[in-house]
Amino acid sequence: MGAITEGEWRYNQLIKLFPSEPEPGFEDAGQLERWWGRAWGCTNDVGRLRVVLMHRPGAEVNIVDTSKRLENNAFGDVQAGWYWRGAEGPDLAAMQAQHDAYVATLRAEGVEVIFIDEAAPGRMKSCFTRDSVIGVGGGAIVTRLGARIRRGEERPVSRTLARLGCPILRTISGTGVAEGGSFALLNKRTAVLAVSSRTNEEGATQIGEVLRSQGVELLKVQLTGYRLHIDGLFVMLAPDLALASITLLPYWFLEKLKSLGIHLIEIHHEDDAGIVNSLAIAPGRVIMPEGVSDPTREALHRHGVQVIAVPYDKMISGGGGLHCSTGPLLRDEV
Repeated sequence: MGAITEGEWRYNQLIKLFPSEPEPGFEDAGQLERWWGRAWGCTNDVGRLRVVLMHRPGAEVNIVDTSKRLENNAFGDVQAGWYWRGAEGPDLAAMQAQHDAYVATLRAEGVEVIFIDEAAPGRMKSCFTRDSVIGVGGGAIVTRLGARIRRGEERPVSRTLARLGCPILRTISGTGVAEGGSFALLNKRTAVLAVSSRTNEEGATQIGEVLRSQGVELLKVQLTGYRLHIDGLFVMLAPDLALASITLLPYWFLEKLKSLGIHLIEIHHEDDAGIVNSLAIAPGRVIMPEGVSDPTREALHRHGVQVIAVPYDKMISGGGGLHCSTGPLLRDEV
């Protein structure tokens, strides 16, 4: 190799004066606010909710054809990939009215509601924004939805995040599939992801890679049968409190929650999964669908949980609840 030139020598001296600066990390609030406009992301599931991504159900729901009834008292088209779980077809006007009331409740609580750019045509479940985006420290992960009817929701979500200036830390790629309803943050250093028909091992690996760089441990829970998401079984209410269907969660996970100091309120057998599918908007302050059983309501009251009840049955008939309908992008620390 030849001798270094004078120009190279001077360039090296200059670079010494202006080195790379890996610290503080990308997720540092000051760095995010300076370069990305806000301290984007969520490090917990219960801190004061500041910004949430939503979609008002619209014309995409009209893909449902009630002449195509399935054997299990639902509607669907296997070839096209769409399905509707309710015994009756969608009532779009009623769905919109309930969604509007939910949005109004969130705004009354000081939450900034951001609507996604126009839903992809026929993506009838776009209103369940939880599944297409996962808010984590420093920004968001755009998922890759598993079912055919949901593939394509990712693009308008990505466009919206870009418009907001919210960092996209990862887009699930390759053969990975993952949906946000399978994800929960237990505390700043621990998250859980349910592996199921809608979130596979490759998807979990990719999410784990993002969290690992932030010092967050990812626990993986194998769901039973054809259950899709963990948010029909478990939801955080406060830093040390969660609501759960404990008979449907593995013993090791229940013991792990205990070791983390998280107490479980067991949902009463009269309640369905839609009750668990609720949203904490601040520690111990939760929006829940109408119809909570008296035993569950009393247990929540004993633990100091404030419940705001909203009607949501028309939305739930589409296969998702209050929790499913929100994609948190910014929460306060707890």
